[in-house]
Amino acid sequence: MDTSGDANGDTAAADPALAATVVEPVEVHHRPSWAPLTIVAFISLVVCTNIANVVWADWVDEHPAALLTLSARLRYLVFTAAGGIDALPYGVIGGLRIAAAFLVCHLAGRAYRDDLLRIFTRYLGLTPEALDAYHRGLDKAEIIIIPWFAGSNIIAALTGVRKTPPVRLLTLLAIGIAARLALFWWLATGPFEDEVKRVLKWVDRYTIPIIIGSIALVILVNVRNFRRGAGT
Repeated sequence: MDTSGDANGDTAAADPALAATVVEPVEVHHRPSWAPLTIVAFISLVVCTNIANVVWADWVDEHPAALLTLSARLRYLVFTAAGGIDALPYGVIGGLRIAAAFLVCHLAGRAYRDDLLRIFTRYLGLTPEALDAYHRGLDKAEIIIIPWFAGSNIIAALTGVRKTPPVRLLTLLAIGIAARLALFWWLATGPFEDEVKRVLKWVDRYTIPIIIGSIALVILVNVRNFRRGAGT
């Protein structure tokens, strides 16, 4: 009589840790067919941001909507608001640009998971300790972290890795975007309007040197990131 099944059962029963190890399922992640599209979209957004970082000094007054389309970083939200863009295009363009970046990174996180996080740590200088801290923050206060960091590519990617439910994600993201736009519109057109406009006047006076410096800075930052990744 074959008693191998009973023997294995007795061993597993005698050692609960072994039993747990035997029956624990291993999750296998299969990348969806649309995964490469998220990388193409992410690279496109990075290119747009780099262009904005070069032309912002010239476009902030003459083409604020176009600048905001290229990038909705905090400084551009402030500068375009003070530069004279109307509230409606500010809200629509700024909101769509922030949402696009967040959702692209979220979908990339869903598609590539830990592979994407390794790229962040390799090329963007993000440490594993920082990633762990973000994970703990999302575990404890997701409903606060997501709205507060609505403009963070890292938080967006982590929500994809963690598979945050779409309805919850979109609700929290909408709250965060609306709050962010309202806050910086109020700051740039209210209590700090004079200060921001003084900065813009200085920018207008030294547009050419600022553009040259911006080009140099963009090149240096990208070379540094590439070398950091290549040396890892």
